[in-house]
This record gives sequence, structure tokens and C-alpha cells, in this order.
Amino acid sequence: MEQPTLYSERGATWWPLAWGPAFALAGFAVEALTGGAHPLFWLVVAVVLLLPTAVWVQGRRRVLGVRLTPVALHQGREELPVRDIAEVRGVEPRAGARVLGGGWTLPRGAEPVPVRLSDGTVALGWARDRAALTEALDRLLRAPGRS
Repeated sequence: MEQPTLYSERGATWWPLAWGPAFALAGFAVEALTGGAHPLFWLVVAVVLLLPTAVWVQGRRRVLGVRLTPVALHQGREELPVRDIAEVRGVEPRAGARVLGGGWTLPRGAEPVPVRLSDGTVALGWARDRAALTEALDRLLRAPGRS
């Protein structure tokens, strides 16, 4: 069953897919202005540039995405069950704390969201909007009926 999303951040937007076709369109326009345009060539250029960009964007969406549901916090490729999170307010980040999501460091542009796990360790979650993720996690952890 699909869980409702309480907080989410896309890892990347799809707009970079326009780069390749825009470059090809500019090349075609320049060639058309100077005479002897080759539309099939520029169509191939657009597709050749579009495909690796699509793979790159999809990878960034998967590795840099953040999603919180009532059951789990998804950070990049990692899924942390909410039942393993003890608290999020007043937790200080520690040197050497494990970064959630499978990376060695926080993603560029992300702010740390330290969480204390139920085993007492501190892990570093992350988000572009630290306050919003912290608030959503805190609300979820304080929800009635949570043991």
C-alpha cells in the first residue's frame, strides 16, 4: 500500500533535458542562416544530447531525493524506518556521524538534519529546507498512538 507523503524534495528537476535540443536548435538556426542546413543531423544531435542528460537527471532524482512517509524517511537510496528514529529536536550533529542516503558527505546545497536513532546513535539526515523536514519529522514523532 502506498503511504501518504508528509514531506518531499525532488532530487533534480527535468528542465536540463532542454539543453541538448536547445543547443541543436541553435546550431540548426545558425546553419540555416548561413545556408545549407542539415535538419536530420541536428535532430540526431538533439537526441544524442538528450539521452545522457535524461540518465543524469534520473540518477540525481534517485540519489538526491528526500521523502517522508508515516512509515519511513527516504534519503537518497536509503530508507530509514520511522520506528528507528527517537528524536529530531535538540539533537546536535556529531563529528563522524553517519550520513543518511549512502553518501560520504551531505549533498551539495543540503543542510544537516541530525536525528537520534533508537539505539542512541546520531545520524545526519539532510534536506534543502531543514526547518520543514525537522518540523514534519517532529510532528510525526509526537503523533498520538506512536509507541
